[in-house]
Amino acid sequence: MTPPNTLLVNPTITSRASARFPLSLLHLSAALDRHGSSRIVDGNVDRDVVDATLRALGEERFDAVGISVMGGPQMAPSIAVSKAIRERRPDLPIVWGGYFPTLYTDTALSAPYVDYAIRGQGEESLPELLAALGRGERDLSRIGGLSWKNDGIVVHNPNRRFSLDDSGIVLPYDKLGDPRHYLARTFLGRRTAAHQAAIGCRFRCTFCGVAAMFGGATALPATARLERDLGYLKHQLGADSIQFFDHNFFDREADMVPLLEIMAKLELPWWCYARSDALLNLSESTWKLVRKSRLRMAYIGAESPSGAMLKEIRKGTRPDQTLEVAELCRRHGVIPELSFMVAPPVNTEEETLRTFEFIRELKKINPQSEIIVYIYTPLPESSKHEKERGKRASMPLLDLNGEPVVFPTSPEEWTEQRWVDYACHADAPWLSDDLRRHIQDFVTVLRCRFPTVQDLRSPSWAKRGLSAMAAWRYRLGRYDRPWELNLANRLVRLRMPQVSGL
Repeated sequence: MTPPNTLLVNPTITSRASARFPLSLLHLSAALDRHGSSRIVDGNVDRDVVDATLRALGEERFDAVGISVMGGPQMAPSIAVSKAIRERRPDLPIVWGGYFPTLYTDTALSAPYVDYAIRGQGEESLPELLAALGRGERDLSRIGGLSWKNDGIVVHNPNRRFSLDDSGIVLPYDKLGDPRHYLARTFLGRRTAAHQAAIGCRFRCTFCGVAAMFGGATALPATARLERDLGYLKHQLGADSIQFFDHNFFDREADMVPLLEIMAKLELPWWCYARSDALLNLSESTWKLVRKSRLRMAYIGAESPSGAMLKEIRKGTRPDQTLEVAELCRRHGVIPELSFMVAPPVNTEEETLRTFEFIRELKKINPQSEIIVYIYTPLPESSKHEKERGKRASMPLLDLNGEPVVFPTSPEEWTEQRWVDYACHADAPWLSDDLRRHIQDFVTVLRCRFPTVQDLRSPSWAKRGLSAMAAWRYRLGRYDRPWELNLANRLVRLRMPQVSGL
């Protein structure tokens, strides 16, 4: 039997300037190449992803196409490229993987252009699926993590335990052309590389797609693997800084120390996701390692100033820890990037205004704190990890008219702007126009008064000018209709980290 050849596609989701290594496809490619071969099309670089995909199909023989799909702006190009493949090669199996088919499996498989969906990690499931298809097998029930159609009926195989397998080699970056093109100029350095060391998160926040995908499990890399991978990025590709895509970088201190020792040796400025309780539990000797490793910024999910809400969403942290970690980071020269979820379905306006006041308190403690404001958009019950479904009675989600929120049942519905906004935590059905505008106005005043250090594009004089213009509004709490800031922003266009990331 001829070894399978797989085309892996990353549909367009960001600008070319913001393109980072498609790490999930690189890991999949490394797994597939052990028993076959693979090719990657990255729509963030090949801007016409449909044309690039069809061109690849015309140049090589492929046995299947794997498409990485995330909700939000990636839905429309994912559908477009899937439909184009189906039209050009109706015989070719199309496999969706990633967050969207993991969280909305039935919705993904309702589409005629999706044959299989892989839930969670795909490094074992996808090669097993290709091998079974190559042998002509019809019964695919033994493949963990796979959902498929059996005579038109959707079958969900049991979940697969995920693992952090190490093949002993670095990822196949050469499949991206010149991988140096993915090194970006950021506030961390001139050549920032994206990397993921660990996968999963051992916490089970009810709103989080990571918790829904991994079910409260995490796996950290061996020190030898981290040193090999980061050494390659630094010495072979010339990276001078690292943006970690780990779902939660800081875990238990005893496990982190060996990794931090490697990073302290390499001294690459870095950014990562973290939790306030984990940072507060680090000893002074570990913080010394953190400083030596040159951690510049940690993205911390503060979420809410309400202890009751933090308990309801199973965050596992307290509001006082958010205040403490802001001060702790100030002492150690780390910028805390704190994210908040406003406008919950219950007590929507009260919780939002309370959050605004809490943010002001944080800025007094540590003026360098970066603030990210999202709309709270919880996952539907059906999208939660199987361990969490039905564990606690949750309030039904109601829209502004008091009607139950009905989630889309097809990929096409998820491309509607209201659902793209929902997936991106930018809007929710229970927001009034007045509250929506008030949130937008607060964010405008806040980001003008305190421009992010991540903004390398806007001139310093422009950022200073906007900060001065916004000072009186922020001082007096006069956020409503900041017309002069909106006008100035049309010229300066300050960077918004919640939209563009690093």
